[in-house]
Amino acid sequence: MPGHTFIFGLADGRVIDGSVGGNSARWLNHSCQPNCDAIEDHRGRVFIETLEDVVPGDELSIAYGLTIDEAMTPELVADYACHCGTKRCTGSMLASAGG
Repeated sequence: MPGHTFIFGLADGRVIDGSVGGNSARWLNHSCQPNCDAIEDHRGRVFIETLEDVVPGDELSIAYGLTIDEAMTPELVADYACHCGTKRCTGSMLASAGG
């Protein structure tokens, strides 16, 4: 996956493209043991909520839970590999590691 992707899928199928007028939330990284969660309200607005106490300087992260609509290949496994380094790392940023 060359470059950065700032796409966030909503429950109703719409997507937010954070590269177009997005805010600093677009820079949240993935972790298999995140300290934040993305919460969608009834109006489709997305809020970032901490799951634990954080202090200035802590990196904020969410679990991406990515889904793909194609057959899993070794290339896709490599493209979506997770390197978060946490004790709970699944090795993948996909919602269901290994497809």
